[in-house]
Amino acid sequence: MPIKRYGTVQTGAGGKALPFARAVEADGWLYVSGQVAMEDGEIIDGNIIAQTRKTIANVLAILDEAGYGVEDVVRVGVWLDDPRDFWTFNKIYQEYFGEHPPARACVQSSMMVDCKVEIDCVAYKKKGA
Repeated sequence: MPIKRYGTVQTGAGGKALPFARAVEADGWLYVSGQVAMEDGEIIDGNIIAQTRKTIANVLAILDEAGYGVEDVVRVGVWLDDPRDFWTFNKIYQEYFGEHPPARACVQSSMMVDCKVEIDCVAYKKKGA
């Protein structure tokens, strides 16, 4: 079973090299690393709405690059910096995943970078089907 890695050369805030792949695919499974509202190596300005939209857009771009869609996502992990953002986050999240709701965990956590939300996911697509 070959393993394919997506985006192994990437930079984060301040141009620092990141020591992980954006996603790894194995036997029809795609594991997308935690994404934040980053653009050109910097976290975008904005509230939870803007940062949620950008974070989900980053996740969807990786899924698309690997040939997966939102309907293939089986699990999502969400970290929110401020638990008061939970209901606003859910409203935006539902716009993207409402018709194909995956299993999900959502927790409040301090972030490693100055962002409001981080999202990772696992997708599955039977190969050759």
